[in-house]
Amino acid sequence: MSAVLPEWLDPGPWLEAARSAGERDVSAALAADSPGVAEFAALISPRAGARLEAMARKAQALTRAHFGNTIGLYAPLYLSNICPGGCAYCGFASDRAQERRRLEGDEIVSELDAMRAMGFEDVLLLTGERCPAADFEYLRRAVELAATRVHGVSVESFAMSEGEYAALERAGCTGVTLYQETYDPERYDALHRWGPKRDFLDRLDAPARAMRAGVRVTGLGALLGLADPLHDMIALYRHADRLRRLHWRAGVMLSFPRLCHERGDFAAPFPVDDRQLAQFIMACRVCMPDVPLVLSTRERPRFRDGMAGVGVSRMSVASRTTVGGYGGAASGGGQFDVSDTRGIDEFSAALRRKGLDPVFKNWDRALHDVPAIRILASHPAVGTDPAPPEFQKE
Repeated sequence: MSAVLPEWLDPGPWLEAARSAGERDVSAALAADSPGVAEFAALISPRAGARLEAMARKAQALTRAHFGNTIGLYAPLYLSNICPGGCAYCGFASDRAQERRRLEGDEIVSELDAMRAMGFEDVLLLTGERCPAADFEYLRRAVELAATRVHGVSVESFAMSEGEYAALERAGCTGVTLYQETYDPERYDALHRWGPKRDFLDRLDAPARAMRAGVRVTGLGALLGLADPLHDMIALYRHADRLRRLHWRAGVMLSFPRLCHERGDFAAPFPVDDRQLAQFIMACRVCMPDVPLVLSTRERPRFRDGMAGVGVSRMSVASRTTVGGYGGAASGGGQFDVSDTRGIDEFSAALRRKGLDPVFKNWDRALHDVPAIRILASHPAVGTDPAPPEFQKE
């Protein structure tokens, strides 16, 4: 039986508003000084798809005001592809035929040292769902090893208890990423065929548990393509907004993963094209101007180059989605196919041609214990710069 969405998350009337928004609604949303969920619904609407140029101008101006001309860079390190889960869309699902393994301690160190030599100071550690071969203690030890070598250590793994998140934070974890995948309970129930991830509400509450435990930054996202994207985007916005209000000492990041080809050949039932994805990202920037927005190597180079600095302020680069591959030989299948295969030098050069600065490190571990303080500052008026070339009319 599928879960019931909590009242605070239910898209309710906002979903209908997004589907039926008119030109006047979109114009009012773009002009709003303090946009909220109503304006967000208008900006992700089909009608707003014709206003990408205006949205791009405002999104770019807000990104520059809050993040300057910098793009924070990170890389994922897959620790294990051993997974008991039955996620229908994932290359790590337990019914996918592939070699399974985990990195041992010396291999983790080798991978981290190789990544450090590449310039990375911000690493995302990933595993499959909780299992005896890759359990909490294994992940905690990996965080400890990473924290001795890089300044930023985040994890993207299974949902944990508040006590476990607190232990990860003490071990040196600075961030937790946990995608709800889809906020549609019925779709969620159908897609998660077996395994611990089937508990929709437990996963939904996990980011709040991480924030209560003292984790510095929590990343949210919906895997676009699994369900009605308007439903998922409104729910994602409301989830992020609630966490920011209740746990203001910590930060929130938003990611926009789009379903990619994986070993099981799962086809997206609700495909999202490039223009719609760009619209979602820019709507999030307009309505949450100070929230870091993340775009991974799932996306093609041209799209990533176009979105850099136009909403997006953080990106992965030179990613490997297999276990190993930075310092040793990769083995097993990847979680999904990478679309942007450029190396660091090529990607950084593309950013610099756009007047953007690639940043591998923008804070020190010494700041880890300083409470986060939200600084409210005025920013230049937006909407006066020309739209980026990628969004100007032909």
